[in-house]
Amino acid sequence: LGGACLLGVGIWVIVDPTGFREIVAANPLLFTGAYIMLAMGAMLFLLGFLGCCGAIRENKCLLLFFFMFILLIFLAELSAAILAFIFRENLTREFFTKELKKHYLRNNDTDVFSSTWNSVMITFACCGVNGPEDFEAIPHLPYTSLENAIPEACCQRELQSREGMIVNKEACLAGIERFQNRQGCYTVILNSFETYVYLAGALAIGVLAIELFAMIFAMCLFRGIQ
Repeated sequence: LGGACLLGVGIWVIVDPTGFREIVAANPLLFTGAYIMLAMGAMLFLLGFLGCCGAIRENKCLLLFFFMFILLIFLAELSAAILAFIFRENLTREFFTKELKKHYLRNNDTDVFSSTWNSVMITFACCGVNGPEDFEAIPHLPYTSLENAIPEACCQRELQSREGMIVNKEACLAGIERFQNRQGCYTVILNSFETYVYLAGALAIGVLAIELFAMIFAMCLFRGIQ
């Protein structure tokens, strides 16, 4: 069950059509993490099946194999959780603001970083990390008007997707606030994912607990087989 859950989450992250897929694809760390999650989910699912076979047949070799691999996965997951807790400070508002001002190229969709940020802002109806003021210090492309302080991705749309029509593009780029998304993406995404973060944390603790009990019961059965 734990393996099936990880497998499902990994598949959702990779194929999710709401824009999260583009963020994952643009970030090598997230991209690798999604596939690691897929691989671990498939491995856990397979090992669970082997553990069941070993228990039903009372096969000591299968039970020992099951125990050793579950132990390795348990230690890897525990290490990943500790590292995520230690390096959580890197995901601060200041870090994202600095990266945005350093690498963002406005409406240049040939640049992966800019395209990803544009997708995020369109999907979540937000603008910049803190708000439209983040773009004041970002240079304009040579062929764009200097009056455009914000990119098109910050303009309000009838439908929150790249295919959605901008409500009033000229007014938005001219600086009329009621046609702009004024809220920063950091707050919007944090609020959107807050519930899911606690759910993911609870799920991770549940998976680790299941793995721990699986190892204990496997060893008990291993020792009990004559």
